[in-house]
Amino acid sequence: MGNGNSKPDARGGYEWKAAGPPNVSLDVLESLQSSPETDASRAKLIEKHVQARVAEELKKLQRRESEALEAAHQKIASQPADHDDAGPSRFTLGKEVEELRHKLEGRKQLRPVPDSVEKARGEVVRCLRENDRRPLDCWQEVENFKAEVKKLEKGWVDRVIS
Repeated sequence: MGNGNSKPDARGGYEWKAAGPPNVSLDVLESLQSSPETDASRAKLIEKHVQARVAEELKKLQRRESEALEAAHQKIASQPADHDDAGPSRFTLGKEVEELRHKLEGRKQLRPVPDSVEKARGEVVRCLRENDRRPLDCWQEVENFKAEVKKLEKGWVDRVIS
């Protein structure tokens, strides 16, 4: 098929064939020819070297990150518990909200709602349950409820003014 042999010679190495005389010494040329390394073994060696360097760099980065995290934890721990300049903490806000909620629960109904308002409210709830996919169909019931509430508010304002 071709001009050259497809199998290596009996020595198991490759023969250097160049167009001109080599620019390297014969010792280097012979060491390259007699070397058992192939391109694949060199590539594997380089790949292992690269992987080792990447692993080393990753360890350095992880060490730096853990040191930065530890420094942040120490900084947070060293700060005082009360942050008056930054506002109340989440715990104190939650406590205040809970207290306000209890106060509102106690003040929720000072007197019973008139039956007309309660009936209009019940109609809105009934309509919304029946038309759960189409709540806009309950506009008339909502308007009736608003009218009843407006009457109740007007009565209250009249009592307060007089």
